[in-house]
Amino acid sequence: MNIFIVIVCFIIMLLGLAGTVVPVLPGIPIIWAALMGYGWYSDWAYYGLTAMVVTGVIVALSLAVDQLASVLGAKKFGATRAGMIGSVVGAIFGVIFFSLIGLILGTFFGAVIFEMVFSRRDFKKSLAAGTGALLGFLTGSLFKFMVGMGFITYFIFALIVG
Repeated sequence: MNIFIVIVCFIIMLLGLAGTVVPVLPGIPIIWAALMGYGWYSDWAYYGLTAMVVTGVIVALSLAVDQLASVLGAKKFGATRAGMIGSVVGAIFGVIFFSLIGLILGTFFGAVIFEMVFSRRDFKKSLAAGTGALLGFLTGSLFKFMVGMGFITYFIFALIVG
């Protein structure tokens, strides 16, 4: 086992794990790509193509669940399309300028501001929409983080047992 390649794949997986929270990085696909890369490099000695197909399906489902959680969270609290767009814009702006706390606050305030400005909603309804957008984002992020941790755990387990 080439320890350097294992370390590189593990670092890529940790980058992907960060991407489960940061919206500009496709976290789960990055982790999956590292799994695929190591499988290909090791000539599938530790896990096979069947595992990659199963994890690939999980990647697709996790992306769908993440989007669904965000939309349903925002919709449940009355967000309009403007609020959903605002939450994404706010999240990106927040993470660029203020790191993780900016990501969280940006998601909330982006939805609130866009609801008030573009949908002309009152402050109370805008706050509810911001809350929904934030809860949907946090739920989706937690789900993706758990899937990412599962993939990384599988990788480590396969190397130890394999």
